Amino acid sequence: MKKNFLPLNKLISIPIGIIVCVVTVCAFSKNPGEPLAMLFTGTFTNKYYFGTMLNSAAFLMIAGLGSSVALKCGNMNLGGEGQIYLGGFIAGLILSSDLKMPSAIVFLFAILCVMISGALMASVSALLKETKGAEVLLTTFLVSSAVLPLIDGAITASKGGSGQNLLALPYIKEEFRFARIMQPSPLTMTFFAALIFCAAACFIFTKTFLGRRMKLWGTAPLFASYSGLSSKRASYISLSVSGALHALTGMFAVCGTYFTCHNGFYSGMGWNALSAALIASSNPLALIPTSIFLSWLYTSAGRVSLTQGFGFDISGIIQGAILFSVALNFAASKKIGFKSGRTK
Repeated sequence: MKKNFLPLNKLISIPIGIIVCVVTVCAFSKNPGEPLAMLFTGTFTNKYYFGTMLNSAAFLMIAGLGSSVALKCGNMNLGGEGQIYLGGFIAGLILSSDLKMPSAIVFLFAILCVMISGALMASVSALLKETKGAEVLLTTFLVSSAVLPLIDGAITASKGGSGQNLLALPYIKEEFRFARIMQPSPLTMTFFAALIFCAAACFIFTKTFLGRRMKLWGTAPLFASYSGLSSKRASYISLSVSGALHALTGMFAVCGTYFTCHNGFYSGMGWNALSAALIASSNPLALIPTSIFLSWLYTSAGRVSLTQGFGFDISGIIQGAILFSVALNFAASKKIGFKSGRTK
C-alpha cells in the first residue's frame, strides 16, 4: 500500500497546477472561455509555442536529470539555478571570444570548462557534508545564492566603459549557435539530446554496478554504510554529476535559445527542473513525460497571460503552487519513511 501511495501522492501536484491555472484565468478574465480554450489547445495548434514547449522541456529534462542524480543518492541539490547561470556564463565567455583554435576544439573546450565549473560548484556542498556534516539541501542553496550576484557583477564589469549592454555578454559566434529545426520557435536538436541523456541515465542506474551502488545510498543509507560503501564517493560523484548537468543546461540555453548569457535567463529553470525530478520520483524515463507536461503548462499559461493582457504572469503562480505541493509531498514521504523505519 505504501509503495503505491507515494508516487500517486506526488502526481497530485500536476492537477493542482492545472486547477490553479484554471481558477486564476476564470477569476481575472471577463470571458474565460477563450483563454481556457487557448490554455488547453493553443500550444498544440501554434508552431512557435509548440516548439517553445519542447525546447523548454529539453532544459527541464537535462537539469532534472541533475536533480535526479543527487536525489537518487540521498542528496537534494537546491543550487540548480546558480549552476545553470554559471554554465551559461562560462559558455558565453568562451564562445564569444576570439580564440585562435578550430571551432570544434573551442566548442569541446567550452563543454569541458562548463561541466567542470558546475561539478566544482556542487562539490563544495559535498566537501562540507563529509567534513563538517552540513546539510546538502542548505549549502547548495547558499552557494547558489552567493554565486548569482557575483555573475551579475562579472557581466557588468566585463563591459568597462564600452557602452554595451550591461546586462548581457556579447553574442556568441555564429558557428556555435545551434540550428533551429522548427522556425520560428527556438527548438533545436537539444530536445533529442535530452531524450538520449534520459535513456543513458536509466541504463546506468539499472544496469551498471556503479549506478546500483549509488542508488543504494538514497534508498537504504544505513545498509549502504554497514556494507562498507563509501559515503564520500557517493556524495562527490552524485553532486559533481548533478552540478555538471545543470551547468550543461545553461550552456545549451545559451547556444540554442538566447545566443548570449544575459541577466536572469536561468530564472525558474532550476526550480522547475527540481519539481519535475521530484514528481517523476527521480526516474529518468518518467522525467520525459513529466518535463513535457510541465513545459506545456508553463508555456500555455505564459501565452494566456501575454495575449489576454493580464498584469501578471500566471506561470509564476503555477510554479509556486506546484513546487509547494511537491515539497509537502516530499516532506510527507520522508516522515512516513522515518516512522516505518522506527516501528521496524
